[in-house]
Amino acid sequence: MGTTRPRADIVFVGGKVFTATSPAPIDAAVAVRDGRILTVADEHAVRELVDADTEVVDLAGGLLIPGFQDAHVHPAVAGVQMGRCDLAGERSVDGYLAVITAYADAHPDADWICGGGWSMDVFPGGIPTRAMLDAVVSDRPVMLTNRDGHGAWVNSLALTMAGVDRDTLDPADGRIEREPDGTPGGMLQEGAMDLVGDHVPPATPEEALAGLLAAQRHLHGLGVTAWQDAMIGVFPGNPDNYDVYLRAAADGSLTARVVGALWWDRERGLEQIPDIVERRRTGRVGRFAATTVKIMQDGIAENFTAGMLEPYLNACGCATANSGLSFVDPKLLAEAVRELDRLAFQIHFHALGDRAVREALDALAAARAANGSNDNRHHLAHLQVVHPDDLPRFAALDAAANIQALWAAHEPQMDDLTIPFLGPERAALQYPFGDLARAGARLVAGSDWSVSSPDPLWGIHVAVNRTVPHDAPNAPADRDPRRPFLPEQALTLAQALTAYTAGSAWVNHLDDVTGTVEEGKYADLVVLDRDPFAAPPQEIAATRVRRTYVEGRPVFVATD
Repeated sequence: MGTTRPRADIVFVGGKVFTATSPAPIDAAVAVRDGRILTVADEHAVRELVDADTEVVDLAGGLLIPGFQDAHVHPAVAGVQMGRCDLAGERSVDGYLAVITAYADAHPDADWICGGGWSMDVFPGGIPTRAMLDAVVSDRPVMLTNRDGHGAWVNSLALTMAGVDRDTLDPADGRIEREPDGTPGGMLQEGAMDLVGDHVPPATPEEALAGLLAAQRHLHGLGVTAWQDAMIGVFPGNPDNYDVYLRAAADGSLTARVVGALWWDRERGLEQIPDIVERRRTGRVGRFAATTVKIMQDGIAENFTAGMLEPYLNACGCATANSGLSFVDPKLLAEAVRELDRLAFQIHFHALGDRAVREALDALAAARAANGSNDNRHHLAHLQVVHPDDLPRFAALDAAANIQALWAAHEPQMDDLTIPFLGPERAALQYPFGDLARAGARLVAGSDWSVSSPDPLWGIHVAVNRTVPHDAPNAPADRDPRRPFLPEQALTLAQALTAYTAGSAWVNHLDDVTGTVEEGKYADLVVLDRDPFAAPPQEIAATRVRRTYVEGRPVFVATD
């Protein structure tokens, strides 16, 4: 008695497949049935699974890959910004002011002018002024976060309404940039943003949901099928995105798989852990799971708040008294990490400077000593400066290195606002992806959008070439962008692509069902218009996404 031949719902033929289980694409075709991968086999065998109802997708010489997974991104915030005064598309002071003027004119009834996306390197010393904003909007308060999310540009009326003046002290976790007489100059760094941000009316639930879904469409168009939202909580001008995700997950409009990193309030201590436990309990709906805790241990190098082992330099190259900030006291950090680890939370650290990296690793070591090994899959994001002594500790502690590769290149923010203040020895330790890989660290990848472009292919391009794509927003306008930045730290294309697929799936605890092209896994797949392995690495960024699938359903199809 014969067996019934299974029928495929979709087959992908006419190209190669990068499975993320081996370092090179294979000659194969893929069949999908009921949202899962039925088989990966030679094209002849796959075509035997085709009948009149099967969709046949011709790769046309392109490459089929697992869906990209962004391990550190802020879509809910980015989506709201996209609908507000969005400065991300401009790269000059005049351009910013023109956008702000146009937005204010188009929204005469808005009580506040909010948005963001500006770059520090556009302004002298990285610091815009209230006078610039006052010249274009003086009748309403203005608050615009920079693309890093670590600073805000405000006008005089915003400062006045918030009661911020020359007598206002800097908060412990931030800094008010001041004019010579002590008057706030219009730039608020880190925790000082809250002085004004607490007065900004949040987006409505409808605006927030529309922003999240707009961001999801954008990410699907770039081949992203899953992500970890690196800040689940309240952000100035935004409602609690926890509620936004639960709503989208409950009604089915959330088509991506999302892990939520619950925000650790650095103004509180261990007493907040029961609240976090409760949010995890109620935060599992549909494709959303709030199972991670985000701890921001330091700031960024450009405003001298990243936690460094040695002091920053001044413009003359002399050591200052400033070594950056540790937002969470290392003793409290160790206690918190130990307890969160015991409660089976994953911990997602923001650790950018070498001291912050060490503090995070020390806390993980203490947790390992107290709790033993487990499968919590902790990870450290950004890793701009890592001391060589700490490189092998990632593998030893099973802590993943969460890289934002697009930043590892010569561009104005790096060359003008970072390298001069780190000094040559420390600047040579930046973004050590190659050394981390050679030390056995597990690499996962993310974008930190809206801080920088969410395009995984641009990030992969920089990881491999250590240069910025010509059309990237941070490409130098007046310098040669082809000069590699610490090229010895480059990754191979296979390493970078695997970090953005199988690596991030692992950190999201989704590797049992996604992240590779293997039989039985969900058909979360992306069709690229070419095989980047078959072209020079300098052309990686020219690759485009043609189609994106989640469980075999198209969530993006290119129209050109």
